[in-house]
Amino acid sequence: MTETKKEFTITRVFDAPVDVVWRAWTDPDEVVHWLHPRGVTTPRDTIEFDTREGGEYRYTMVNDADGSEYPTGGTYLEVIEPERLKFTWGNPDESMNGAPVITVTLASQGDKTEMTFHLEGLSEDLLGAGIYEGWQSAFDVMDDYLSEVQSGAH
Repeated sequence: MTETKKEFTITRVFDAPVDVVWRAWTDPDEVVHWLHPRGVTTPRDTIEFDTREGGEYRYTMVNDADGSEYPTGGTYLEVIEPERLKFTWGNPDESMNGAPVITVTLASQGDKTEMTFHLEGLSEDLLGAGIYEGWQSAFDVMDDYLSEVQSGAH
């Protein structure tokens, strides 16, 4: 029996220019501030990014309440600065064969950026694990962070 793979898309408009949002996705010193849902942190020393096609990335999210760790990583499949990132996404300690794929597209809207985030290839159990809600929350954190950057607070 073949399992049907699930997907979803989230579109957000950030009050920041496209180059600032691109850096937020590709610079480890930036992602430390937002690449996690609320209630979770991503320690800087766990973040490694080689942002080029074929390059790998890795980071570990840590639950603030109980210290549970969530290692995350993958391989960049496409990098077109500053408009498109495509990469595999999963637990780097497990086989990445058949791993979900994320495509992030950034489009300038004057001094704002429209981001389209598409995740495809999720198994039913991963979809049921709150993945969609986790990414929505991470983008809320990203929005807060980008607002701070734009106001000069960061």
